[in-house]
Amino acid sequence: MVEKIIDRKLRIRKLFLLFWDIAVLIFSTIMGLLLRFDFNFFRIDKRFLESVWSYLPIHIITTIIIYYLFKLYHSLWRYASVVEMQNIFSAVVLSSLLQFAGLNILGYPVPRSYYFLAGGVQLFLTLSSRFAYRFMRAVARETRTQDSLHKVMLIGGGNAGSAIIKEINTSKHIHNTVVKCIIDDAPEKQGSYIQGIKVVGTRNNIIECATLYNIDEIIIAMPSMSKKIISEIVDICKETKCQLKILPGIYQFMTGEVSISQLRNVEVEDLLGRDAIKVDLNSIMSYVKDKVILVTGGGGSIGSELCRQLVAHGPKQLIILDIYENNIYEIQQELRKKYPELDLVVLIASVRSSTRMNAIFKTYRPQIVYHAAAHKHVPLMEDSPNEAIKNNVLGTWKTVMAADLYGVEKFVMISTDKAVNPTNIMGASKRICEMIVQTYNNRSKTEFVAVRFGNVLGSNGSVIPLFKKQIAEGGPVTVTHPDIIRYFMTIPEAVSLVLQAGAYAKGGEIFVLDMGEPVKILDLAENLIRLSGYKPNEDIMIEFTGLRPGEKLYEELLMEEEGLQDTENKLIHIGKPIEIDEEKFLRQLEELKDVCMLESAEIRKLVREIVPTYVMKN
Repeated sequence: MVEKIIDRKLRIRKLFLLFWDIAVLIFSTIMGLLLRFDFNFFRIDKRFLESVWSYLPIHIITTIIIYYLFKLYHSLWRYASVVEMQNIFSAVVLSSLLQFAGLNILGYPVPRSYYFLAGGVQLFLTLSSRFAYRFMRAVARETRTQDSLHKVMLIGGGNAGSAIIKEINTSKHIHNTVVKCIIDDAPEKQGSYIQGIKVVGTRNNIIECATLYNIDEIIIAMPSMSKKIISEIVDICKETKCQLKILPGIYQFMTGEVSISQLRNVEVEDLLGRDAIKVDLNSIMSYVKDKVILVTGGGGSIGSELCRQLVAHGPKQLIILDIYENNIYEIQQELRKKYPELDLVVLIASVRSSTRMNAIFKTYRPQIVYHAAAHKHVPLMEDSPNEAIKNNVLGTWKTVMAADLYGVEKFVMISTDKAVNPTNIMGASKRICEMIVQTYNNRSKTEFVAVRFGNVLGSNGSVIPLFKKQIAEGGPVTVTHPDIIRYFMTIPEAVSLVLQAGAYAKGGEIFVLDMGEPVKILDLAENLIRLSGYKPNEDIMIEFTGLRPGEKLYEELLMEEEGLQDTENKLIHIGKPIEIDEEKFLRQLEELKDVCMLESAEIRKLVREIVPTYVMKN
């Protein structure tokens, strides 16, 4: 029904333009002669009048055909720009040339100046009819009361910025919004106008111009700039009380996707001050092609992203395993829609069950295993230490044994920086998992490795979604300690490095990912508050709640006794394995299994015996 109404409106508009153009041709024909004879109709030679009236039907038909070929009845004139203007000019010139040729071929006399005068009137009225809508919208915007307008500052005076201004000025979906000024660092652009908006200064003038023009929102439209430059500009913008939005990337501009709908809020990733880590997976992912791959914990943040990146490299079969049905259902539907030809197996199972894991390995015979199944929430595991051991340690142990028994080629376990000098049961459990991997690597044909990295931005249960929720609720934003710092990496970055580490694996390594510089959690909280348009500790309060059980101020990626060995990728390092008494360790694992199954309160003491670097908090 809606589509029919829209089609009817378009037909009416085209008919209106058609009749308007016919009227313009008649009027320009008369005006061409009147202008030639100083608006004295009685001075016009009757021969000239007879000539133009006789030729007028031919002139109308040929001109309408020309206009149609130049798409003057197809364009959406609210978006009219230089291209449409060029089309109108070309069509009118061609129309005048054909009129000149026709009158001369048929022997109809007219003054030589007639062609220029009539063509000029025709061009002016045709342009006016097509651009009148844009003009009226611009006038309407200017006549609105300034208090009711949402005032925007645009940072970036390039093609992307120009496209954003055009859409704000022409889109029927955007109301009460006006671009007041442009900021651009290019010296040659200072004082110039882009789409009628003045470039008023450089990044050094952002704060003063935001106040001077009473700006409500700042749009950063520099899709080709590096993260470092974007971060520097965001740091300046966050000192204003303006909302911030950013155009995501140059590829969207190049593919014609630049629009207001592509703008997004500035995220914390933009404040990390570094470009995204790029990994050329195509050159190193041949090791997964035509292989049967199993991902445990495949419904989680890391596991699901592993699946997304793996399927792009041609595995023979992908098996996703998880205990939580909702998470695994979502990734199943996503992959089936995007890769309908993929041989995808989705299994609900617990890595704690030896029987279930052995049955799965026996049935599907995976060649590569990515083990991401784990409990990871530090405070929750402190309250349930036996569950941490059951899922993380015993689950990993049983999965490792199944991999060994059924001849898996490569086994990659996801570890954490919290396994280094752990102060919580979760970190200690992951350190035991690393020890399992190293021990079985020495006893098996399977290449067992672990990959260790820090916090992942946006993962389930991470600090960023919590802060956003607290800000949306009006605060307070809770930070455990003013000096607490963490390493951060995005989910795609972490997973791409995990996949590359898998390519480097020879067996027994603990790969350590370079997470860049650590970030203060307090800075993240303050930045998110500012980027949401509020002032920290004025509009949104920040409360310090104290370190949680098992939490430490800073995380480490390497223990002192572990050395560092570089790989081809300078962002991936190998920690030297720490020698352990493997027979004693395996006996301790058996004892640990019995103790945690009894729900013993002494579980931490036994863990401390296995992991000497584990520091238990009272």
